Amino acid sequence: MLLNLKHKIYVTLFFIAFFASNLNAQVLDPEIEEKVSALLAQMTLEEKVGQMTQIDVGVVTVMNGQDVDQPFDMARLEDAIISHHVGSILNAPSTPNNKAQSIEKWRNMTQTIRAVAARTRLKIPIIYGIDAIHGATYTQNSTLFPQAINMAATFNRDLSFKEGEITAREVKASGIDWNFSPVMDIGRQPLWPRLWETYGEDVYLASSLGSAFIEGHQSNDLSAADKAPTCLKHYVGYSFPINGKDRTPTSIGERMLREIFLPSFEAGINAGAPTIMVNSAEVDGIPGHANYHYLTTILRNELGFMGFTVSDWEDIIRLYSRDKVAASPREAVKMAVMAGVDMSMVPFNFSFYDLLLDLAQRGEVPVSRIDEAVTRILRVKYQSGLFERTEPTIAVNAHFATKEAEIINRQAAQESIVLAKNDKHFLPLSKKASILVTGPTANLLSVMNGGWTLTWQGDDESLYPKNKLTLLEAIKQKTSGKVTYVGGKNYQDEINIEQAVTEARTHDVVVLALGEKPYTETSGNIDTLNLPFPQLQLAQALFATGKPVVLVTFGGRPRIITDIAQQANAVVLGFLPGMEGGVAMADVLFGDINPSGKLPISYPRNTNDIVLYDHKPMESYAPNQYNPLYPFGHGLSYSEFETHGLTLDKTQIQVGEGIEVSVDVKNIGKMTGKETVLVYLNDVVASVTRPTKQLKAYAKVELKPNEIKKLHFTISADAMSLIGVDMKRQIEIGEFKVMVGNESVNFNVNEK
Repeated sequence: MLLNLKHKIYVTLFFIAFFASNLNAQVLDPEIEEKVSALLAQMTLEEKVGQMTQIDVGVVTVMNGQDVDQPFDMARLEDAIISHHVGSILNAPSTPNNKAQSIEKWRNMTQTIRAVAARTRLKIPIIYGIDAIHGATYTQNSTLFPQAINMAATFNRDLSFKEGEITAREVKASGIDWNFSPVMDIGRQPLWPRLWETYGEDVYLASSLGSAFIEGHQSNDLSAADKAPTCLKHYVGYSFPINGKDRTPTSIGERMLREIFLPSFEAGINAGAPTIMVNSAEVDGIPGHANYHYLTTILRNELGFMGFTVSDWEDIIRLYSRDKVAASPREAVKMAVMAGVDMSMVPFNFSFYDLLLDLAQRGEVPVSRIDEAVTRILRVKYQSGLFERTEPTIAVNAHFATKEAEIINRQAAQESIVLAKNDKHFLPLSKKASILVTGPTANLLSVMNGGWTLTWQGDDESLYPKNKLTLLEAIKQKTSGKVTYVGGKNYQDEINIEQAVTEARTHDVVVLALGEKPYTETSGNIDTLNLPFPQLQLAQALFATGKPVVLVTFGGRPRIITDIAQQANAVVLGFLPGMEGGVAMADVLFGDINPSGKLPISYPRNTNDIVLYDHKPMESYAPNQYNPLYPFGHGLSYSEFETHGLTLDKTQIQVGEGIEVSVDVKNIGKMTGKETVLVYLNDVVASVTRPTKQLKAYAKVELKPNEIKKLHFTISADAMSLIGVDMKRQIEIGEFKVMVGNESVNFNVNEK
């Protein structure tokens, strides 16, 4: 009774306005709606079903099509577009060995597709999609940024915005229309092989950086020559598999769904993303592509999403072939379309088209549902300016792989690198030191880029540009001292430990580069976070020499390095810093750049010790503890910073009001550097258990030695909300705590 009196729950007018804003997040253009309606009225059922069909480009290309100037089998291309009326094509020639094409070839390919579409009865354009998740990944010599986990480590919203701008520009210069990015899944399962495609474990950070990418990629005009529509992936819950394997089940309660996994997608919708790709796995026994509650009740009715949903790879037929929730391929198509899937990534044939056409002709799928899906697809095509486009809308010169883009890319890589340990200020290294560079990730570009880089898995080193530097090559350019390299033939074995030990004894310092090979999706499934044993053997042998060791890691997951990290003089976490990663890492190692990256994940101490930073009180209540090797937000600098003077503009507010936070940050070191100030909030007592702290604001500032800046933050009323006992978003009256650095200040939310 006392708890209920103290924490009476209020759903205020603020929340009514908040949800209403969601419904209006994607404002419809009356002129476009009129065009869509008029076009829909002219379409046959066959043409409508075709618009809902997306095929892989391999369906319409010749064998080994990536190696010829004209990869299309024109008869097959015409059959797809003219006879089957397909609405979309994806990928690079040819699956499964698809690889990056020259920009000239891309422009010729997409122009050929436009020309065939222009010969159809209604001249409805194709929308061509590609996974440009860290730049134009399938166009040769494009600007390839750090992967999302690294962009999260920058804590720099401006860099994420610029990445979006540059990526859209280079995708459009390639003649491509649509980007399957960003990934808005929340990365809270470190085994998951797509963790690196996320912005990490925190909801606020992922929402903030993902929204910034979308805003840069799209602006307010999808039809602009240098802008392109984005696609939120993978709605929803895909990133939290129980066993850590890709495309496997998760179990997410309604409260966790609404507090952890939905908000980033909601933020993406509010930022204007017009398309969404569906979760390839299942949640609580319901496959993503059959989940009416998620795809219709929540996405359309609650969040007000007005764009279209697209299936992931072959996932509709898998409702029958894999998941066994459909008794036949026909039933699988019906189930997915009625759940809310608008476009099917079939991708290798026209089975979806044939089955859906028959279902509609027999009245088993209402034409009204098909009209809804096609309306959404046509809307995005009109918004994107595809009906007016007869050729690529942007020139290559001054828009592709520019010097400016390279500079921004290098800055992003630099700011994404996390200095995790620097014992007795061992780093930065002297440029006159003699250095042994060794380890399986020291002399490869692929390990710094990961999957979706030139090829799907990103593991064909022969395709990487020769003018970009590996870590070894970048170190050689930095120093006048002796640099020796002892490598291995692969990631698992054949590291010449004896040679490495012999060379270590004749050098001042060892740079030991460990980590993972490139991968994505199920190819990246692993059974343990432990590093391969040969890498551990190499590390221990080098420590035994008594020479100082700098541990550098590359890879998409937090592989367990606890024993090695304790013995190393310094630990630098590179993750996947992209095509400028080698240069950026060398910049950090030699002190040309002061490191400023912060961890967007909790780095586990051991394989089964997975506790997230925003854990519940019982997870740190004795004997339980939050004890990662490195916590969320951790990251050292060659300078030192302190925060002090944390204040609030008031200590008593009413439900629905926000609060202003101020704090001073000072550089107390001897080197100019950038520091990220993190603002956390805790609801002290609530009707449902609350995290010990949650990130609600952040800012990154550059400070000269002894410089002080006063930072101001707003914690909105929404930031104080929770999903209550009744599964509704609410604010509860009572005490809250704001935390910055080592300081905390409390305030109270009172009844209006």
